[in-house]
Amino acid sequence: MHLAQLNIAKTKYTLDAPQIKEFVDNLDPINNLAEASDGFIWRLKDESGDATNIKAFSDPAIIVNMSVWDSIDALKNFIFRTHHRDFLRRKKEWFRAIPEDSYVLWWIPIGHTPTLEEAVEKLEYLRSHGDTPNAFTFKSNFSAVEFAACKGEFILNIAKI
Repeated sequence: MHLAQLNIAKTKYTLDAPQIKEFVDNLDPINNLAEASDGFIWRLKDESGDATNIKAFSDPAIIVNMSVWDSIDALKNFIFRTHHRDFLRRKKEWFRAIPEDSYVLWWIPIGHTPTLEEAVEKLEYLRSHGDTPNAFTFKSNFSAVEFAACKGEFILNIAKI
């Protein structure tokens, strides 16, 4: 199994505003760093090479980032142990707080490329049900084994109906 992640952010400014220029100017270097990181599998991007113009929500200020990694540790290493962490620390300069969960993690079969619709469904599931093996945050870190066990139990229960 691989780990998929979606995170969303609500910008304080339009992406062409000078107040967010440093963030925008570093999208390519940070995305390149992600792609060169151990455990990186895939990321959502358009023909320009990033995902800032891909809209998944009605609010045009919400931008998305979605990627797939070979493990939770690989994703954590990229987020918290590379230059990415420096931008994460400054997120309040560029983004508004979102009162609900703004990211979700979930397990996918190897070779599966998640869709944006799937990712939004996982985020909505997390917001409705809290952390479960089906959709979770770093607070829970459900393993692929726990997800498979949960999914197997669900299939067994459906078969009994």
